[in-house]
Amino acid sequence: MPRRVNLPSADDLFRPTAPPGVRAVPDAPAVVEVVEPAGKKGASGRVRHDEKMTVYVTSEELLDLERTRLELRATHGLAVDRGRLVREAIDAVLADFHEQGEDSLLVRRLREE
Repeated sequence: MPRRVNLPSADDLFRPTAPPGVRAVPDAPAVVEVVEPAGKKGASGRVRHDEKMTVYVTSEELLDLERTRLELRATHGLAVDRGRLVREAIDAVLADFHEQGEDSLLVRRLREE
């Protein structure tokens, strides 16, 4: 029995999947409308997320995030992963920004830089 594995060719891997004349990616809208949130929307929680964003943090920030996660579990009985913790923190900061505007924590901290 031969030990060599037959793999698909590059043409097979990168073949078009849409019929001819049909774009696989729809056109982006020409104008992006900014919509103010209507009331508290809340973080997405435990749902399937279709979008992804990479954020780089220092080792100290990562340790602080992990300590907070563990403290939430030990002290408050809340077992959350880092992604959920970050989404909740983002939601809280954005809600404060939309409510307080110029006086929000986000604006004050960004001005400190």
